[in-house]
Amino acid sequence: MNETVLCYIENENDEYLMLYRCKKKNDLNEGKWLGIGGHIESNEEVEDAVIREVYEETGLTLTGINKRGIITFINDDYVEVMHLFTSNSFYGDLCECDEGQLKWVSKSDILDLPLWQGDKEFLMKLINDDNYFEMKLYYSKNEFLRSEIDDISKIY
Repeated sequence: MNETVLCYIENENDEYLMLYRCKKKNDLNEGKWLGIGGHIESNEEVEDAVIREVYEETGLTLTGINKRGIITFINDDYVEVMHLFTSNSFYGDLCECDEGQLKWVSKSDILDLPLWQGDKEFLMKLINDDNYFEMKLYYSKNEFLRSEIDDISKIY
């Protein structure tokens, strides 16, 4: 099982910073728009991982993060647990990203971009400012099958 982080950074213009994946060879995400994130290193806390990944990919330093959910991707025999964050508290200047092009995109336009279908499922919850949630996204051969929202009220 892989464990990753993903952050949607919001500016004062109601835009998210998005990454268009177009630079890496053999990139499963090539041609897709994503938030900012990546893998958690061994012995790294989740919150430290999201701050590190955002800095490495964007040059921005996050000064505050909000954990919005946990997304579990299930694709045939592959499982990934992604910790989902948003942030509107940061400083620094955008740098060149070696994975693709960075662009501020209006929240109202995001769902029109080439996205994974599963990403649209959780992005709608972020854009609607829903509370913390846990979601499972099912794929087979990278084709979206369905999503399930876990009822976390039974857990807490």
